[in-house]
Amino acid sequence: MPVADVTPSAAIEFLIALEDGEPVGAIGLERFGSTGLLRSLVVAASHRGAGHGTALVEALERRATRSGIERLVLLTTTATDFFAARGYSVTDRAALPAELRASREFSALCPASASCLARRLHAGD
Repeated sequence: MPVADVTPSAAIEFLIALEDGEPVGAIGLERFGSTGLLRSLVVAASHRGAGHGTALVEALERRATRSGIERLVLLTTTATDFFAARGYSVTDRAALPAELRASREFSALCPASASCLARRLHAGD
């Protein structure tokens, strides 16, 4: 999970999954106008397959929708199939807002080989 740009002043919201009071997963959301950047979904290896990842993504989508975000975008080197199964599709980076493309996540933290996926959000999500 790239965190070099996560500082106390960064405008990134995080959701944490807990099991028996212990953190087992996390996901972040960074806003760029009406587009949200889904920041690294992570689930502890010992808790994978229990639905934590899906629950975190769904909670993040609901939060994003309530805050007026219309589209979520993410970069991944390992979870393309996971997100594709949840309605995300490969998208052209060049079609994204310039502010998002200039973010540290896009410009420095994730490799150019990472897949870029996006999903439109709807009020019912």
